Amino acid sequence: MIRSMTAFARQELETAAGDLAWEIRSLNHRYLELGVRLPEELRAMETAVRERVGARLGRGKVECSCRYRPAASASVPVDVDSDNLTRLLSACDTVSARLPASGPLNPIEVLRWPGVVREEAIDAAPLMAQALGLLEQTLDELLQSREREGEQIRQQLLQRCDAMDVLVRQARSRLPEIQQALREKLQTRLADLDTAADPGRLEQELVIQIQKSDIDEEMDRLQGHIEEVRRVLDRDEPVGRRLDFLMQELNREANTLGSKSVAIDTTNISVELKVLIEQMREQVQNTE
Repeated sequence: MIRSMTAFARQELETAAGDLAWEIRSLNHRYLELGVRLPEELRAMETAVRERVGARLGRGKVECSCRYRPAASASVPVDVDSDNLTRLLSACDTVSARLPASGPLNPIEVLRWPGVVREEAIDAAPLMAQALGLLEQTLDELLQSREREGEQIRQQLLQRCDAMDVLVRQARSRLPEIQQALREKLQTRLADLDTAADPGRLEQELVIQIQKSDIDEEMDRLQGHIEEVRRVLDRDEPVGRRLDFLMQELNREANTLGSKSVAIDTTNISVELKVLIEQMREQVQNTE
């Protein structure tokens, strides 16, 4: 099953130490580009986060963000560090004396200053284990979203493969008519010259013209690439890069068909093929 690279997932968890929340955003990218944002209490688990995300995702620009809000307890008093508070107030008095006019200190702002209130130390190991477990659940949700959108992309690609099949069959069916038109065109030109032509030389020239405009080989390669796209879409692995390569090959054959075209019908078929290929390429660029 192919997967899209565009997805979003969010999971939350209430723990005894506080509330945890993971958000993961994924966009299309040529390789796996991972950005991780963690709260200070969980900074030590960044390597583990990168390893787990890298093991689950193959491509995409991925932003992983973890939020942590410590549990608030009404029964625990605010523990003020008197020494730090004294030093802070002394510094404030020094600054106030140098200012032409200063307002009174806001006690709430003073309490927010780092070091004034002693923070209760938490055991980070259990919290990290819970955070990593929640990360796995968020990745599960992200992959499910990628697979759902990937299935839609797969159906769109298959529909365009079917449409290309029809165009290839139309081009093949026109080959005898195109060759006959070439013969008649050459004979008409010779008749306009009012000159007797060597029948053998006429046949040689006709063969040369038919060889130059022969598109049977391009049709074979187009058909083969279309079948390969179908086979790749059924693989249970990341196939975005392989599909991107196949789009290049399909486009090359469609261009060759257009350059060899000697009839408006095959020219139009070449244009229609390139339109379908470009639509497929846009979808493939968002495929893992």
